[in-house]
Amino acid sequence: MDLQIFFKAIILGILEGLTEFLPISSTAHLIIASKIINFNEIENHIFEIAIQLGAILAVICLYHRKIIKIITTLPNNRNSQQFTLNILIAFSITATIGFLLYPIIKTHFFSLKIIVISLILGGIAFIIIEKAQISTKFTKIEEINSKTAILLGLLQSLAIIPGTSRSGATIMGGLLLGMKREIATEISFFLALPTIFAATLYDLYKNYHALNMDHLFIIIIGFISAFLSSLIIIKWFINFISKNNFTIFAYYRIIIGTILGIYLIL
Repeated sequence: MDLQIFFKAIILGILEGLTEFLPISSTAHLIIASKIINFNEIENHIFEIAIQLGAILAVICLYHRKIIKIITTLPNNRNSQQFTLNILIAFSITATIGFLLYPIIKTHFFSLKIIVISLILGGIAFIIIEKAQISTKFTKIEEINSKTAILLGLLQSLAIIPGTSRSGATIMGGLLLGMKREIATEISFFLALPTIFAATLYDLYKNYHALNMDHLFIIIIGFISAFLSSLIIIKWFINFISKNNFTIFAYYRIIIGTILGIYLIL
């Protein structure tokens, strides 16, 4: 394999890990970065989607104690049951919408123009939500009811549009629905597990004919890079949100979207 491709895969993997859990859209950053460094070895954005599994593994590693506790106490612990039910409900809503709209999104929405619009509108939405100072109703994921989980799944499904950000849509949705800032962030991590895992497997299944062994090696490199950088960014993000709001990410989205928009116009 070309050494240049090797380093490009590492760069994109690191970028995936740094942006997957921040509300700034990892898909947008990967698509833009791929164009800048001229990375087009694997078609249909399969690489960008597949390496998300590295970020998911980082969540599992960092939250393994909580995950194990939930699984082992699921048969007789009401909190574990409610936690699991909330995740499953929100995921099932997102998965259903994603499955139905997959062909349309893949064909018509993977463009820089859509990314520009999504980045800017998402940034504006974050600013409005933060200024609204919505009262807190939920301080634990276990406190969330089924109706709220359904609404959260609907809001997370907005992330099928490139540039929206899955974590951004989930966190904004959580804040709108009255979740404490740290809880909205944490549930975005846990919802990422089934959502990204299912989306990645489905995408690989739909595009397996376009893959070969060289592609697999490139994906593994990106996977490892995404895993390692995700470990760092998740810890930082949790600490940051405990002391700050999301406004800085809102302005970042607007600035990046504006710069990209000017580039497209020129």
